[in-house]
Amino acid sequence: MNKKSKVGFQSVLNIIFRGLLVFVLSLQYALAAAPEASAAIPAYVIGPGDVLNINVWKEEGLQQEVLIRPDGGMSFPLAGDIKAGGKSVEQLQKLLSSKIKRYIPDPVVTVSVRQIQNNKIFVVGKVNRSGEYIGSAYIDVMQALAMAGGLNAYASSNNIRILRRVNGKVKSILFEYSEVASGAELHQNIILKSGDVVVVP
Repeated sequence: MNKKSKVGFQSVLNIIFRGLLVFVLSLQYALAAAPEASAAIPAYVIGPGDVLNINVWKEEGLQQEVLIRPDGGMSFPLAGDIKAGGKSVEQLQKLLSSKIKRYIPDPVVTVSVRQIQNNKIFVVGKVNRSGEYIGSAYIDVMQALAMAGGLNAYASSNNIRILRRVNGKVKSILFEYSEVASGAELHQNIILKSGDVVVVP
């Protein structure tokens, strides 16, 4: 192998090595970030308008589709009238089991959300399609802005506010679009809660 061939071969090896190094580092970062990302996602909270599928194993008469009333309540055979709003799916399963086990030993209750109607968010201001949006269980700010058609040309992108009602008081949360889009302030891209209002000045 002549000198020129050796140099060319070494260059190819260097490129391959660098590519493998980037891949390994990216994989390590993804694996390290995965538990943190999953831990940040809260459990879905059942609310008015949601439609649930509720099944008690091996009990044909206890398999129903249930609509959550505006007051957050629902009715189910052997359990009576119970408060489902504000509970997670797991919490509701446990509550139903505790009620039904008075009549059926060791009931296996399964609850699933068939239709989400409770997760309403609002995007107002200088976006292309302001209004009310019903989304899946987890919608972050960037996704909400995309649903609203994005910012218009007059939007103050780094002064967006999320208004959230907590214990009767309104909390204002800053969202800087350009900073999040560049990857600098990703923690601002929070998961929105039902009733949140995204205000784009």
